[in-house]
Order: sequence, then structure tokens, then C-alpha cells
Amino acid sequence: MELPKLTILVVEDEPDQRHLIVQMLSAANYQLDSADSVEQAIVKIKDSPPDLVFSDWKLGQLTGMDLLNYVRREHPDMGFIIATAYGTITHAVDAMQAGADDYLAKPYQRQSLLLAIEKVAKSMALKQQNRRLTSELSQQQQLVGLVGKSAVMQKVYQRVERVSATDATVLIGGESGTGKELAARALYQLSTRSHKPFIAINCGAIPETLAEAELFGAEKGAYTGANSLKIGKLEAADGGTVFLDEIGELPLLQQTNLLRFLQEGVISRLGQNGELKLDVRVIAATHRDLQLEVAEGRFREDLYYRLNVVPIHMPALRDRREDIGRLVEHFLQLHSKQYAMQQPKLTPLAMKQLLDYSWPGNVRELANRIERFVLLGDEDEMVNELASEVRTISSSNFVLPNEGLEWEIFERDCLQQAMSRHDGNRTKASKFLGLSYKAFLYRLEKHQLV
Repeated sequence: MELPKLTILVVEDEPDQRHLIVQMLSAANYQLDSADSVEQAIVKIKDSPPDLVFSDWKLGQLTGMDLLNYVRREHPDMGFIIATAYGTITHAVDAMQAGADDYLAKPYQRQSLLLAIEKVAKSMALKQQNRRLTSELSQQQQLVGLVGKSAVMQKVYQRVERVSATDATVLIGGESGTGKELAARALYQLSTRSHKPFIAINCGAIPETLAEAELFGAEKGAYTGANSLKIGKLEAADGGTVFLDEIGELPLLQQTNLLRFLQEGVISRLGQNGELKLDVRVIAATHRDLQLEVAEGRFREDLYYRLNVVPIHMPALRDRREDIGRLVEHFLQLHSKQYAMQQPKLTPLAMKQLLDYSWPGNVRELANRIERFVLLGDEDEMVNELASEVRTISSSNFVLPNEGLEWEIFERDCLQQAMSRHDGNRTKASKFLGLSYKAFLYRLEKHQLV
């Protein structure tokens, strides 16, 4: 490791000794400054902070320990070596416990001084490198966008980290709004393909008549309106990663074509006689239960197994409530920066409402609420809306929302909340939902909650 040339402040109250130390270190090509007291040293540090302080213990009325305490309070990353008199090992121990990087016992040789400074310089360089790497990782994690320290999210991080460097096909499951695309982008950004294309495709948004051309491309004249060669999404992602969101919505015919690509790595554009060999990593995601889709004939079983090489489940927000506070803070910072607005503060009442709400729309719903709060600054509106929705759901006169709902998700949520409210007691939970015990067990098994 190539070490940068340090600037060193020598603090010594004896002029001859101070001059000798400065001479020795100058000969070693260090940049030097000196002080004869703690007070003068503090003035010099305030004026031009050095990289490292080399200080004697006894400095008039004050000591090197006083200077060390100041340095650690004001400049925690500054190097500090202290020289102690022969036989005063307790001084050395006290200094190390207070944060000194090293100590020298007097009398010491020139070589001992240079070795101590080199040792501290290496330690400082490693700390700077670690801070840089930590900063880069933090930026990367912010770029990835996954937030949370709960146990269920730790499992997601571990699996993402383990398979990101491979080309394994990954199937990401979870309810709508849980961050499946963020997990896909994390896999991509942490992979060796991060400098290549990342193409995201919402399979549910492609008209069935255009699905083949969108995914696999089409030759000129292959269909009415094909006036030029069309490059498909898979071909556009060559060398990189393709993310097939809502893969459960893909038409059966295109499921067959996708299976062929996963098996052989080749595609044929619509209207093309030959084949194209592609190098594309596939990541897919769905909020549907693909095993149920297979059982009911809507999804190919062989494609399901091809996609499900490495499954990753994104947990619902209600299953990681300890992350809600972190997510709230994250979205407050994110949207305040996005709109160049001062970050608003939440009252304890509002935070309690956010923590208690069930979040059927998961992280996406939370992000939406916080973004609106940042823009409008109307905490009362947010609190009242959340309270109103809780009352609506808990009312005996349940009203379907205007935008409709995903029944399977709603049913699963009701089951989980009932089990959670009654500490896993199935008998009490089934009575709470007005279901027979047998019917309740059937639904638990249906949603794989047993």
C-alpha cells in the first residue's frame, strides 16, 4: 500500500528535543510543524489540521492527555502518538484507552520513532480506505433502494448477495408493492453485468398480439405495419440482464418461446428463418402463486421450474413492521431532496398511526403517502385518511374500494392478521374471522401459512 506523505505536528516543550525530532522527521520527507505547549498546538490544529500529532506527555501545566482529548473530540480521524517517560507505563495505558494510536517510551531511537509513525500511517490509510468502501457501499445500497434491517429483509440481502455474481435465473415473488423490481435491480447492480443493459419488461402491459415482437423482435414485413426491423427486448439486453415483471401474465405461446430461450439461449425474430444466440441473464417476478397457476393450466410447469432456479420472496410490509420507521425516514429524505423542499417532521401521533397501519399496498403505498406529505405538509390529512381506512376495513359494513382489490392478497392478509392478533392460536383466529376450524385450516394451507 503506497502511503501518502503525512503532515505532522510535533508538540514538545523542550526546545532542543523539539528541534531534534523535527530534524529527524524532516529528513524522512514528512511535512512538519511544531508547538511548545498544548495551547499553541490547539491553535495550530484549528488553523491547519495536520494528519498526525506527535506529542510529549508533560507539557507545562497541561499534558499530552489533555491534547489527546481535544483531538479525539474535534478530529476523531487524526493520528496521535504520545511519548511517555521511562517507567510510566500507566500513562501509556491511559493514553491508548483514550484513543491514542501508539506510544513511545523515552528514551527512544530514531528508528523506533519512524516505525511508529509508519505504523500509524498504514492504520490511517486503511481506515480511509474502509470509509471510502463503506461510503461506496452505502451509495450502492441507496441506488439499489432496498431499505430495512428486519430478519426477513436480512434473508433477502443474503440471498441477493450470494447469487448476484452468478448468471442463475431468479424468480422474485411477493405481493404488489413489496419492491420486487428493486430486488431485481440489486441483483443487476451487484453483478458483473452492471455495465451492460438492464431491460425491464412488464409482461402484463404488453398486448397479446404484440407480445412476440416485443420480446423476440420481428423482421421487416413480418406483420402488417412492420416497416423496418424490430429489435426485441431480449436481443436489446444481450450481454446484460432482462427483468420480466409479472411473468404470470405472459401468454402461453410466449411462455413456450421463453422456455426455448432459457433452455438453449437462442431466439428467432418473428418472420426470421435462422436463430440468434444471446447471452442474457433472466430475472422474473410475480405477485401470483405460480404453482397454483400451473395447477390450473395457466402457466407452463416446465417454464416455472426453469425460472425458479433461485427463489427470492419479498416480504409484505406488515411482516416487517420494525422497518416502517426506517422506511419513513428514507422516503422523507428522498422526496424532500427530489422536490428541493425542507424535510418535514412527523409528530409522535402521526408516526404511531404510520406504525399501526396494516399497509395493504406495502412499501409502494407508504412511499406514496410520504411523498404527498412532503409536498403538501398536511399531517392531519394523512393521519385522518389512515384512520378512516382502518375504520372502513374494520367496519361490519365493509365497502369495496373504487379501484377494486386483489382477493387472494386480501384473504391472505386477513388470515395473517387474525393469526398475529391471537398469537398463532388457530382456534381463536378462526372464530375471530367467523370461519369453521376446518375451513380456516384449508385457507391457511392454500396460502402456505402453515
